[in-house]
Amino acid sequence: MIRKAVLPVAGWGTRFLPATKAMPKEMFPVIDKPVVQFIVEECLHAGVDNIIFVTGRHKRPIEHHFDINSDLEKHLEQAGKDDLLKNVREISRLTNPIYIRQKEQLGLGHAVLVAEPVVGNEPFIVALGDVIIDGEENVIKRMIEIYERFGKSVIAVFEVDKEMVSKYGIVSVKHIEEDIYLVEDLVEKPKKEEAPSNLAIVGRYLLTPKIFEKLKVTPIGKGGEIQLTDAIRLLLEDEVVYAIKIESKVYDTGTPLGYLTTLVEYALKREDLRDDFLRFLEDIVSKYNQQTGKA
Repeated sequence: MIRKAVLPVAGWGTRFLPATKAMPKEMFPVIDKPVVQFIVEECLHAGVDNIIFVTGRHKRPIEHHFDINSDLEKHLEQAGKDDLLKNVREISRLTNPIYIRQKEQLGLGHAVLVAEPVVGNEPFIVALGDVIIDGEENVIKRMIEIYERFGKSVIAVFEVDKEMVSKYGIVSVKHIEEDIYLVEDLVEKPKKEEAPSNLAIVGRYLLTPKIFEKLKVTPIGKGGEIQLTDAIRLLLEDEVVYAIKIESKVYDTGTPLGYLTTLVEYALKREDLRDDFLRFLEDIVSKYNQQTGKA
């Protein structure tokens, strides 16, 4: 049984400076819900309700978001805003979160290692706090099903354009059946010509506790950081690792362009926003084309 999920959210978010000087990128809103709440809800819907946030000193807004705000609830109740009150109460009661401090931002692998005292000697989920996965199937739930069948680590992968492989951890795999693969090798952010495939790690991992042993001996990798991908590669020396190929839509909100495209697509999913927003987009694109002389 998988009981715990680690959400590494201690990064500086330098791509979004100066906004992230005071506001964590994981708290950026997708319309009216912060990015990190999507990930927490994904874990909860998969039956994983012990959420471990690996945070930094600049990430207190995340703690506040999942805490009870009695003053706000009282204000909404007095104002008769029952729908908003219900929403706010649900957020603060979603989970009883655990917070652990990553005192230095030394990479994703280091962030996972920091969580070892809380995770203990049991398998666990790692879910990146800036990647939203939108699809009919809950990816974490599917990963748990595969773990329950094989008893080994599982990572989620998806196809990316060859031009994009240098932005991801890339895997070499052997197909077993349907959406299940056996991982043969992993490379962190390879050059296009060196990538073993175009299957990228999507930011969802189910790891056996042996990963902690490997993280402790993982050398410094790309970017001067301890890379989780490198640790999983070491794990392959002792036990097999499985991968599932997902077809769900992946939204990477960790870059300005990724965040903007996420906002647009989610706005177009909303019945209360879709029509007016679509007209706005059509109008602004038309004006832009006129100004630039494009057809």
